[in-house]
This record gives sequence, C-alpha cells and structure tokens, in this order.
Amino acid sequence: MKLVIHGKNIEITDAIREYVHQKIEKAVSHFQNITNEVDVHLSVARNPRISTKQAAEVTIYANGSVIRAEESSENLYASIDLVADKIARQLRKYKERRQDHKTQPISTTDVVVPEPVAADLIGDRTPELPGEVVRTKYFSMPPMTLAEAQEQLQLVGHDFYMFRNAETGEINVIYERNHGGYGVIQPRNGNGHTNGKNGKTANVAVPEKSKA
Repeated sequence: MKLVIHGKNIEITDAIREYVHQKIEKAVSHFQNITNEVDVHLSVARNPRISTKQAAEVTIYANGSVIRAEESSENLYASIDLVADKIARQLRKYKERRQDHKTQPISTTDVVVPEPVAADLIGDRTPELPGEVVRTKYFSMPPMTLAEAQEQLQLVGHDFYMFRNAETGEINVIYERNHGGYGVIQPRNGNGHTNGKNGKTANVAVPEKSKA
C-alpha cells in the first residue's frame, strides 16, 4: 500500500510522519486488499478567526473508487486520530456496500425525473473566479452510472462529484440539493435541453437512497 503525506503551512517532521503511518495503517489494516493508495494532507489555517486550525484529510483510492474523510481540531495529533477513525468507518461502509451489490439484485425501479433548467443561471451578476488556485487534484474518471456516482458522492463527503457518464460518455456533476435529493449537471449544446442524451444539458433529481 502506498501512503503519501503532504503538508500545507506545516513542516512534516519525522514524529508527525511516524504518527500518521501508525494511525492510518492501523485504520486500513483490515482493508489492505481493496486499498491501492492513501493520500494524507495535513494543514494549518493561518486565519486567526478559525479555532480548529489543525486539519487532517485522508483520501483513499480503492479499486477505482475514491474514499475521503477530513477532520480538524486545535491539535494536529487529535485531528489525525479523528480522521483515522472516520476513514476506517468509511472503508467499512464501502466494503459492506460492495458485498450488498454482490448478493442483491440490481433495482430497476428508480426513476430519474427531469427538472426545468433556467435559461440564464447568472442573471445580472458578474462571474468571479478565485484570485489564486490553492490546490489542484488529478484522479482517474472511469465511466459509471448515476447510482454509482451517487454512491461515490457519499464516500468522498463533498457537496458534489464529477464523473464520466457510462451511458453518454460525457462529464457530469452530481450534487446534493438544498431541499433534499440529488441533482445532475450535464453539458449542453445549442439552446435546448434534455435528460442527458444528444450532448445537451439537463438538471435532474436523483431519488435519494438511505445513507449507511
């Protein structure tokens, strides 16, 4: 298993490196057969208004899936402890879901309901981009279904997840809607919109499944 440690606004000392190896390797010890690479990102916030300045983020690449956990506190070692426990729980859920998929038939009753897409999402606002790119991430993007993308969204713990749609071959984004359920953003060509075919854009609600 490959374990890589990165630091932002912090020096990765031998003591910190040894502690990360000890805690993270113990957390993934029962999942070595599905874990390919572990990426650990440690950081210290410079903003004095942030009380929980010491953050630890763990990203695990497991057989084409990405599993992520992040914790922060006033102490870096405490943050490492917290994130190690959290990533162990995430791995356990991931393994249980894989076993469920093998033993249960695939449901075909889910319905994707199209929603209208606003013609102008910006309005009279001026688009603004951050002045500085603070972090760049690269990851493989194997084709997957909407259901698989929804599962990945839950595993990485973000508000959105970008994926390659197995049906259309296009890059889509699935996200959690403020009022419940999920939405999908798809590319659009021309002025019309549809539910994902013919290279056009749609915003759809994905039926929410119970989270483990």
